[in-house]
Amino acid sequence: MKEKKTFELGLLPKLIIGVIAGILIGSFAPEVLMRGVITVIDIFSNYLNFVVPLIILAFVVTGISDLGNGSGKILGFSVFMSYGSTVLWGVIAYIISMLLFPKMLDLSGTSIVSEMGDIEPFFKIEMPPLANITSILILAFILGIGISILKAEKIKGLFNEFHGIINMVLEKSIIPFLPWYIAGIFAQLTFSGNIKEILKSYGTVFITVVLFQIIANILEYIIAKAYNKEAPNLAQFIKNQIPSWLTAIGTQSSAATIPITLQTAEANGTSKDIRDFFIPLSATIHFPGSSIAITMFATAVMLMDNMSPSIGSIAIFILLMGVTMVAAPGVPGGAIMAALGLLGAHLGFNDTQSTLMIALYLAQDSFGTACSVAGNCAIITIIDKKAKKLEVKNAKN
Repeated sequence: MKEKKTFELGLLPKLIIGVIAGILIGSFAPEVLMRGVITVIDIFSNYLNFVVPLIILAFVVTGISDLGNGSGKILGFSVFMSYGSTVLWGVIAYIISMLLFPKMLDLSGTSIVSEMGDIEPFFKIEMPPLANITSILILAFILGIGISILKAEKIKGLFNEFHGIINMVLEKSIIPFLPWYIAGIFAQLTFSGNIKEILKSYGTVFITVVLFQIIANILEYIIAKAYNKEAPNLAQFIKNQIPSWLTAIGTQSSAATIPITLQTAEANGTSKDIRDFFIPLSATIHFPGSSIAITMFATAVMLMDNMSPSIGSIAIFILLMGVTMVAAPGVPGGAIMAALGLLGAHLGFNDTQSTLMIALYLAQDSFGTACSVAGNCAIITIIDKKAKKLEVKNAKN
């Protein structure tokens, strides 16, 4: 007998239900119940802060060490293009945000996120991280590069298993609880009287982020087409992109779209050896959609909360974010989970602001993934042209 398939809600519907439930609880709950809710979310927040450095260590070490599996100049050029694209779109997203959001958002009031009222949890359970984010990043760089250069397969295998453990922690103890956590935060925001302004403001920001991601894809391919004249025109590219774009919308995972993206790259006329090499690689190192979303949402949160980080802090945040998202797990929200430590360390985000970032990011995760996948198909046309130029040069020599 065939087993009956059980219906299960996806993460996005659960998050929406969590937001609605949180608003309802915050609207009608007595103070004693809210203290219980705040106690639970405070414990989970401390647990999340403890796990974040482990996430960064696991993902960055395995991601960097895996980059040694390619070959020569094409690998270097591919990594440079992917990382450069992720960082560049983050920078552009910040500039666009600073130009648009002050005009679009009401910034005349006081902080609407960081001021959460005077309700305290019943008790606290402290879970200090094993190390700060900067130390973990430096350690991850040293280990990842060292493993790649020395071909330290035993240590690499150990970190691959560590990566699997952290993935399990995400899938079993963090991702499933996020809807409840976000429900608690929105209950707290509603109870403190801030929810109406937040929904009004961040709804506008959400639409702006999604529209900019689409524009970014179009601009990225126009640039790629200018470099590779043999690539299909923009209309054909968009037509070829639809299957992988829709797959990304449905799966919220760049890795899960690899088979369809390979077909899209083939339809765009990319060489087989290049697409077989670059598409799987780019699924783990190229995240323009996530870079755009995290940067724009973070900028909006800072503007709404009257925060003014220096340009240097923003620049360092974007540069490091491009690294921390390397080999982000194939689960929804992997990029924002990897970036949480940087939000606190370099932009001064508190737990409530970080939670709002999680909610905003996960709400757009489908579109961010689609943006990154479409970006992969744009950049590969540049990689393909570069490889052909190198072949011609090598043949002459």
